[in-house]
Amino acid sequence: MVIARHFVEAMIEQAREQFPNEGCGLLAAENGKVVKFYPIENSDSSPVHYKMDPKQQLHAMLEIEDNDWDLAAIYHSHTHTRAYPSPEDRRLAFYPETLYLILSLADPEQPIMHAYRMDGDDVTEESIEVV
Repeated sequence: MVIARHFVEAMIEQAREQFPNEGCGLLAAENGKVVKFYPIENSDSSPVHYKMDPKQQLHAMLEIEDNDWDLAAIYHSHTHTRAYPSPEDRRLAFYPETLYLILSLADPEQPIMHAYRMDGDDVTEESIEVV
């Protein structure tokens, strides 16, 4: 997946704005290149898990479908832990064909993001190209 730096910066900004709670959102792509970032409210307002606001998530998913884009990634932040899927992240990974981006704010001045594919307990780190 190729992602423009401004989308990464938007995810970092959203995660910092949501802190101390987790931030979350979706990324849409066309031909493997991200074309839109959808910041979505964490309706649980929690520092340890996220639940995307259903109306915002549905709106994003319909727009992705209407534009014939791909759901490229599901993003969320970890506020105090590393950028690795928690047991809950793995349990709730319902889209094995989609990348999961986890942005760690354990050091808020040096956010770290990693990408994973998750299928049950199988977790595989994937590379992303930031341009």
